Amino acid sequence: MARRSRDVPQDPAYIPAGPADGRLIHRRAENGEIVGYTPAEYGVRKDGRRSLVKPVNSSGGLLFLAILLTACLGGLVYGVVQAALTDQWHILGEVWWVFPACLFPFLAAWASYLKERKAEKLRKARSLPRPVD
Repeated sequence: MARRSRDVPQDPAYIPAGPADGRLIHRRAENGEIVGYTPAEYGVRKDGRRSLVKPVNSSGGLLFLAILLTACLGGLVYGVVQAALTDQWHILGEVWWVFPACLFPFLAAWASYLKERKAEKLRKARSLPRPVD
């Protein structure tokens, strides 16, 4: 028997504490109880208390936003190809700011989706409910 489990009751229903790789984020789960999540298990920000619009934070919603922004970026690339084919490069000099303005939300949406999917897998491995706030 390991030294750290010497004083721990060894009944069959005992479940050891979760990973202690950092500080825990204590949030209310869907079932109403307070649960401690590691930052990786928590995922993207869940609370929308200080904003007028509730943030999208489920993996399905984030995937929808990422695909929508990918389609918008595809339209932007199509416009660049059309400008190149019709030799209208002067248009790009006037609207250059659209490229970084579209690229940043595209990258943020996919990064948020991947972070939330990873968090869902980690929560499922520890049988934790989804945090709601």
